[in-house]
Amino acid sequence: MLQIDSWKRVLVWSVCVIGLLLALPNAFYTRVEQSNDAKAAIELGIDTPEMQAEAAQWPNWLPSSLVNLGLDLRGGAHLLAEVEVGDVYESRMEAMWPEIRDALRDERATVGTIRRQDSAPDEIRLRISQPEGMARALEVVRGLARQVQTLTGVGATDIEARAEGDTIVVQLSEAEKLASDDRTVRQSLEIIRRRIDEVGTREPTIQRQGADRILIQVPGIGSAGELKEIIGTTAQLTFNPVVGRGTDPDAVPGVGEEIVPSIDEGGVHYTLESAPVVTGEELVDAQPAFDQNGRPAVSFRFNTSGARKFGDYTLENIGAPFAIVLDDEVISAPVIQSHIPGGSGIITGNFTVEESTNLAVLLRAGALPAGLEFLEERTIGPELGQDSIDAGKVATIVAFVAVLVFMALSYGLFGIFANIALIINVGLLFGLLSLIGATLTLPGIAGIVLTVGMAVDANVLIFERIREELKSAKGPARAIELGYEKALSAILDANVTTFITAVILFAMGSGPVRGFSITLGLGILTSVFTAIFVTRLMIVMWFERRRPKTIEV
Repeated sequence: MLQIDSWKRVLVWSVCVIGLLLALPNAFYTRVEQSNDAKAAIELGIDTPEMQAEAAQWPNWLPSSLVNLGLDLRGGAHLLAEVEVGDVYESRMEAMWPEIRDALRDERATVGTIRRQDSAPDEIRLRISQPEGMARALEVVRGLARQVQTLTGVGATDIEARAEGDTIVVQLSEAEKLASDDRTVRQSLEIIRRRIDEVGTREPTIQRQGADRILIQVPGIGSAGELKEIIGTTAQLTFNPVVGRGTDPDAVPGVGEEIVPSIDEGGVHYTLESAPVVTGEELVDAQPAFDQNGRPAVSFRFNTSGARKFGDYTLENIGAPFAIVLDDEVISAPVIQSHIPGGSGIITGNFTVEESTNLAVLLRAGALPAGLEFLEERTIGPELGQDSIDAGKVATIVAFVAVLVFMALSYGLFGIFANIALIINVGLLFGLLSLIGATLTLPGIAGIVLTVGMAVDANVLIFERIREELKSAKGPARAIELGYEKALSAILDANVTTFITAVILFAMGSGPVRGFSITLGLGILTSVFTAIFVTRLMIVMWFERRRPKTIEV
């Protein structure tokens, strides 16, 4: 008999109601978006009457998740950056120099005095005064090598040392360079993602392209220049011992030293030891703050190893100046007044509140390990995105209306049932997109239009099968029941194969292709649900109430 259990009816209608409630915020997109932004700002401490008013635009008891609009719909910035992986080689060599120097000093009786020579950025050249001790010197340096921590570098060490007369040349091995390049790009990718997430933009696309390139697309941001300011600053923070102070930028520094300009003191340049005592990589937190005079500053805190090195240095160098260097500029060079245990401190300078906040964000997100060269940059205006949205709306509405009219004219009352299910289907699709936080792109709108067409395809199969059963002189109830049963296999075959295609597109594609596959895949799920369960439930409820002797499909 044509009947559906009560619990199934409750379950089907519950799913429909929940899906439509989840989709509801998208009908009031601007209002809900402003309310969500205001609530996020209030959580961060920006609690003003204006924020409270904006937050109250949408009730708290209603769902507030929205379908995120992609770059082609919302406008935003597009960047293609190349990571300058070679920059890391120099910093690796500089960090290794104190370790090599201290190890060879312990062998002074054998190798004599050591003196660092001018060399290429990716190597260290050391001259020893007793060449007859070269074998021992090479043994000591090679003993500092570590295993390369990659599958392709199994058995290889990170450094290579060779002798050229009375000079030792230390370089990174090829295996370590390959591993370092991969680590650098991965680290840059993660740091860029963290910096953009700190700003609070919605659904950015940040992905690796090739060996050393990163694609960055951020919807809703003003311009590519603004995006470059957020991610392009390396924010390399170091704490270096001060050797001297002067005004000549062309002075020749000693080996292992560098001349760095001061930000606040015009024309002043500091001579610093190149090897830092502590680096920003050992920071665990940085927050905007104010100094004792009420001026904007940035407080910081090191991890355990950084705190120990920072504390030991301040204990041994009381009365000596200590430079805080940010991106090759001295922002402060205070004199160490006392031992600073605990690994925390404060960076002062001529900051505005906004500058101290941005600096804290950059430091907290971490330093980019290498510079970025921007190969391509585009700003997509919101008016272009609005044109895409309008065109997508027109296409969807035209397809929707055409399908509704066709179904009503072709199948009468049953066609109207299919049309109601189609409206519920689109609502469920937007509810699912909102629930998972998906990003809707222009190809995604194409997936929705395709879903509208495919949604009624299942109903056409069912209704045509009911027609066939009615022609064989079966009663209305039996014809409806057989129509759904016998059309089920064809519906599942068609939708399962399309769903497999959507999964492959999602796995193999990227960007817009994934956007299309997501809406297509979710649309298939909602279409099958509404065609098999929702339309059947509506027909059963109508049939139970009217009990017609004959039906026309």
